[in-house]
Amino acid sequence: MTLFDDTELFSSGTGGKKIFEVPDADLLLIDNFFSKEESDYYYTTLLNQTQWQEYDMPMYDKIVTAPRMVSWYSNANLNEEENNSDWPAELQNIHKRVEMETCIHFNAVLLNLYRNGNDGVGWHSDKTMSSNKNMDIASVTFGETRMFRLRHKFSKEVPQLEIPLHHGTFLLMAGSTNSFWQHQVPKTARDVLPRINLTFRRV
Repeated sequence: MTLFDDTELFSSGTGGKKIFEVPDADLLLIDNFFSKEESDYYYTTLLNQTQWQEYDMPMYDKIVTAPRMVSWYSNANLNEEENNSDWPAELQNIHKRVEMETCIHFNAVLLNLYRNGNDGVGWHSDKTMSSNKNMDIASVTFGETRMFRLRHKFSKEVPQLEIPLHHGTFLLMAGSTNSFWQHQVPKTARDVLPRINLTFRRV
């Protein structure tokens, strides 16, 4: 029997707004981008109402099931003036808040569910689905705090970054970040609760 909600254990962070001064990147972090109450609501709703799916991906010489679950929404075939009315209301509200903050138009969102510490994602740069590698990516996290790591692709002397992404935190990776940096969410042996991450992008 569950005596309390998962959300009672989630940390919203206290870092406020931070711009990272690192080469070849435009990185903006905002803790408490969504209030604790908003974050609790979005976490519970998205966790229970999203049509989460497993997916297979190539790894070396074989196909494996990714250690996380996903869901995808896109307006790529709509005109700028058309809305995303087929998106759930919660996603529409989050989308509007992200666009108001960034003044960037995003027409797609990838939702990732990290169910526990066995779920994660290895080093990568996001696929752009176009010849433009400088893709702006706006990320919102709900749920368990997980460590988000970045490393420069070409300059080994540039220190890696470790950014804890808390409940309700917003992270913008803009400009040339995706071209020059890789990122990961490592697995952990700690007993952790689920984490939901939304990455808004333009495709």
